[in-house]
Amino acid sequence: MKLNEIKDNEGSTKERIRVGRGIGSGKGKTGGRGVKGQKARSGVAIKGFEGGQMPIYRRLPKRGFTNIFASEYVTVSLGRIQTAIDAKKLDPKATIDAAALKAAGVIRRPKDGVRILADGELTAKVSIEVAGASKAAVEKIEKAGGSVKLLVVAEAAAE
Repeated sequence: MKLNEIKDNEGSTKERIRVGRGIGSGKGKTGGRGVKGQKARSGVAIKGFEGGQMPIYRRLPKRGFTNIFASEYVTVSLGRIQTAIDAKKLDPKATIDAAALKAAGVIRRPKDGVRILADGELTAKVSIEVAGASKAAVEKIEKAGGSVKLLVVAEAAAE
């Protein structure tokens, strides 16, 4: 193989369609925009416009709110922890916490804390330190001979 022989795979690139270049091109005259009206022009911004009728997003009342102080937990299933232990990414003898899960690639970032859920099976005897765990997850961990320590979340401690 030489440098002048290198080329892209067949069909990986397409020629761009040049619009408005004459009737014979098949994309001449209106350039694929149909005819007339606001949408045939450039700079159209009519999303949600209902022809002057009061739009649905203004007819309906506002509902609910977003609590900006709510804690956002990363959920991890027991099955995912067991998979990481089987792959030798997590050491079952060491304490498993948010930092260990991040180092093992189980979670990307701990956000406000990690919460363990009971999906999957856990066979290894592990000691886990996390912000939260479901009752079923705690039962499964203790049934496997492990222990769960729930950390006090920073927001709750500040009150």
